[in-house]
Amino acid sequence: MSQRKDDHINMAATSMPATIGADSRFNYEPLLKARPDMLQPLHFLGKEVKHPLWISSMTGGSSKANRINHTLAEAAAEFGLGMGLGSCRTLLDSSRYFDDFNLRPVLGNERPFYANLGIAQVEQLLMNKEFSRIAELLDKLDADGLFVHVNPVQEFLQPEGDMLKHPAHETIARLVDETYGAFKIIVKEVGQGMGPESLGKLLQIGVDGIEFGAFGGTNFASIEIMRNQNGYAGHMYPLSTFGHNAEEMVLSMNNLYKDYKNPVQLIISGGMRNFLDGYYFIQKSKMPAVYGMAGTVLRHAMESKKDLFDFIKAEVEGYAFASAFLTVK
Repeated sequence: MSQRKDDHINMAATSMPATIGADSRFNYEPLLKARPDMLQPLHFLGKEVKHPLWISSMTGGSSKANRINHTLAEAAAEFGLGMGLGSCRTLLDSSRYFDDFNLRPVLGNERPFYANLGIAQVEQLLMNKEFSRIAELLDKLDADGLFVHVNPVQEFLQPEGDMLKHPAHETIARLVDETYGAFKIIVKEVGQGMGPESLGKLLQIGVDGIEFGAFGGTNFASIEIMRNQNGYAGHMYPLSTFGHNAEEMVLSMNNLYKDYKNPVQLIISGGMRNFLDGYYFIQKSKMPAVYGMAGTVLRHAMESKKDLFDFIKAEVEGYAFASAFLTVK
């Protein structure tokens, strides 16, 4: 106890700056609970998760990606989280990198686990009447469903990018029709988010879930500009500066909520820094939601398994504390 008091004295002077710019999104209610309680399990499209942190889609197709993906799956299994794969495009043509994506044996059967294809690949497969290849991919991975990522800015900026032949919403509608409910479909952006008309289209189509991939997290438009060494690439920088952040997208979904009696499952992602962001946006959402992280989780996974586990443990316990003592203004 004496050491603790000395620590308090020594640290008090340096702790003061942390009170500047206090998080004004919450009311702090210290009298209403005795202590944080364990969170009750949540339901995500028919499966159970123990905590509302979703490990968002990342990577595959290299030795480094293999190690990272397996570490992430181990963490998801340990803490009872859902997980989405990075683009599985390579598996459509070859099994060379299958082990990078074969994470169901690590994750277990109880948690939601989703494969991932780009809208361009889905469009091509449907045009070629090869829907069965999508179903075979999901069966091979023992996945619960498919993320379809929509990323026109990134593709436009890639020298090797794929241009669509049809508006994305038409292809998504065709995919939903083809599945006959055989598997779940979640549509996501990858860093720019989506405006209200696009979100409305997805609700009209009847997808099972939407991941925001909102502006404010990893900016793949910027990454593609940095990758592209052509002389004019730097002048494309304005294409990395627009989008919709998580706050805007939650408001858009709330405005759309009254028109749709069967709300979709949301993964609120893009700029989620920590459990307070996750708690805030989940509380603000009228539709069922979890919060997703990719870049932040990836950094910890690249550091070490211990670092990743420590980070997620802090997310779990911090979220529980917020649930007990904070209310959203």
